[in-house]
Amino acid sequence: MKYLTLIPALLTLVSLNVTAKVSPEEASKIGKELTPLGAEMAANEAGTIPAWTGGLNSQNMPKSPDSGRPVDPFADEKPLFTITAKNMANYQDNLTQGQVAMFKKYPDYQMPVYKTHRTVAYPDSIYPLIEQNAQSASLIESGYGLVDFDTTIPFPIPNNGLEVVWNHITRFRGGSAVRVATAIPVQSGGAFVPVKITDRLVWPEYLEGGRDTDKDKNVLFYYLQRITAPARLTGTALLIHETIDQFEEARRAWVYNSGQRRVRRAPNVAYDGPGAGTDGLRTTDNYDMYNGSPDRYEWTLKGKKEIYIPYNAYPLLNTELEYDELIGAGHLNPDYLRYELHRVWVVEANIKSGSRHIYSKRTLYIDEDSWGASVIDHFDNRGELWKMSEAHNIQFYDVDTPWMVAETLHDLDSGRYLVTGLSNEEPSFIKWGGKATRKDFTSAALRRVGR
Repeated sequence: MKYLTLIPALLTLVSLNVTAKVSPEEASKIGKELTPLGAEMAANEAGTIPAWTGGLNSQNMPKSPDSGRPVDPFADEKPLFTITAKNMANYQDNLTQGQVAMFKKYPDYQMPVYKTHRTVAYPDSIYPLIEQNAQSASLIESGYGLVDFDTTIPFPIPNNGLEVVWNHITRFRGGSAVRVATAIPVQSGGAFVPVKITDRLVWPEYLEGGRDTDKDKNVLFYYLQRITAPARLTGTALLIHETIDQFEEARRAWVYNSGQRRVRRAPNVAYDGPGAGTDGLRTTDNYDMYNGSPDRYEWTLKGKKEIYIPYNAYPLLNTELEYDELIGAGHLNPDYLRYELHRVWVVEANIKSGSRHIYSKRTLYIDEDSWGASVIDHFDNRGELWKMSEAHNIQFYDVDTPWMVAETLHDLDSGRYLVTGLSNEEPSFIKWGGKATRKDFTSAALRRVGR
């Protein structure tokens, strides 16, 4: 497999020891050769990936009637071509192993490929923090925590695979948001029962009064989730305080079980613990493509590669579509999908000797512009390809935030898959901002939400 070694830092392909901050000279490339998030600003040599010119943001786009469902700026575009099982071999160099396996398993599987648009943008207030992180942030010696880090993207110029993964884990997601969406486990024949979910994600900086050095010590974000349907799962709720230094303190998690009517600590909400409401298809650390402590793997940075990944997936927000029209046997309806060619960081995770996980290896393809994992191939304990996940992202330009509108996880053995985040049949999707306090993320608040 060929990789693009386009930045000098990529020459340091180490799994990890301790990491050095970049020099002021390297950091000065941010905003010049590199975007404010650390991606290459220039177009690729072939011109099939354009230069980044600022992305879509609240200053250069008209305001949408609903910031949670922004108007599709590319609604009039048609696919440049469509990759199918018959012509897949012509594009294999720009596909992942898992994507190739989808074509081999499903003869009707397709990837419509559109013109590439580099739409990612963050709020202007965030950019100086990222530039400062480049010169101040570092991994603790074990690699499983951060020091001297502010808010988001600690390593815009990464030196190893673990730094790239931490960029994904800490990437900006609007600061404060409430989502109403679905998790839909799909059986091999296409049958499904939607699981309705409401969740809330808040960074301490966006709480009333801002971050408190004592109360929010070591907290990356607060997360609260509750299931509202079907009836057998209604009232199940989850609370997480995600920690920054996971070596010093593991993730704090609590669950409320409606049947037992009590809150309990939940140390199994981590790693390969089962995800609630997913019919056994998802592990805890599959959510958001990858989350949690990275301590069970050795992470190796392979370089960069140009891959067809889901991008600008605005058609998946269409409220005129019903889930029956989007969800089919084996995969989503390709009529509503959009893929583009983008540069991605390629990181390989191999299980450490003495550690356990149902995935012995993962290969992550992380979008250079947003730091979001866009495709991940998962391998079982025999070393065989098992699952493939994809993130269908858009730019929420009203609030200068790139984030997913859906993520899929395909079990290539059973033919079942999980799609999380669809909102087509929901009256609203994401509400940004809103006042939140630390009291909203306590065990008492979890009990109230569950009831």
